[in-house]
Amino acid sequence: MDRNTVDWHGYIPAVTTPFTSQGDLDLAAWDEQLEWFAAERLDGVIIAGTTGEWYTLTATERGALFTRAARRVRGRFTLLGGCNAYTASAAIGHARAARAAGLDGILLTPPPYVVPNSREIVAFYHEVCTAVDIPVCVYNWPRGTGVDLDTDTLSALADLPNVVAIKNSTGDFGAFVKGLIALHERVRYFGITTDRVGVALMRGIGGDGLMGAGAVLGRDHPDFFHHLAAGDEAAALAVGARDRVLMNAWFTADYGPRFGSAPAILKHALTLRGVPAGHPRRPLLPLTVAEAEQVHATVAELGLLA
Repeated sequence: MDRNTVDWHGYIPAVTTPFTSQGDLDLAAWDEQLEWFAAERLDGVIIAGTTGEWYTLTATERGALFTRAARRVRGRFTLLGGCNAYTASAAIGHARAARAAGLDGILLTPPPYVVPNSREIVAFYHEVCTAVDIPVCVYNWPRGTGVDLDTDTLSALADLPNVVAIKNSTGDFGAFVKGLIALHERVRYFGITTDRVGVALMRGIGGDGLMGAGAVLGRDHPDFFHHLAAGDEAAALAVGARDRVLMNAWFTADYGPRFGSAPAILKHALTLRGVPAGHPRRPLLPLTVAEAEQVHATVAELGLLA
């Protein structure tokens, strides 16, 4: 497998997982979310990723989300299963569930909290790739894992037979560009910002899009890449500027939340849009009244109130 094995491109966000106020998985709301994503013309979604609160999900719940999504919207856009876990054996179990459900591939970080070295990280991915025949997107997520994958490590991972893409969420812009230059012809490379810098990178070097989070803007997110592909740079920058509004209001430079938690922020914003995003699951808590007002102000500024 390589980048040409798959057609992953554009905007493929990690989406929220709907829970009731009691913390139960809400599959009816999940169905509604999936239909909304399809109607908003997303290029794909990542199920049970960081924004999907994977760390609170049982293996059974994760598998149910995979299966439900495949039955509902498979073939309408790319479906990637988040398979993050502390051990290769656990990640393999999730990857097998994704493959059995018929998902298009999986997203996988190095084991969080463990802080493995480069040799251990390559061995971890090798074990997963050897065990499950499914396309893999390597996710470099320093904020959540405690390690920032350098270009040499990413290159070694790109040599693995199942690795077809990299989502590079490093806060080191120079390292991001170095990785893009070195790897964009071998794997799909995601993390392109929706601004003039992103336009310059895609025009000058390459890149395949953005695996963001939440999809609060709906079709504005993928339309940045759709307009760019059509040669309409002005239209791309216009919708991209809307993404910068919420990113600057809600998140820091390393993608951490300015207040509350990312899932709570995104779920509240989606709810304001009329999307049944549900509640965060403990240990995460709902936003405070003051925090909810901040989200409301941004959503109103963007003209997205239901």
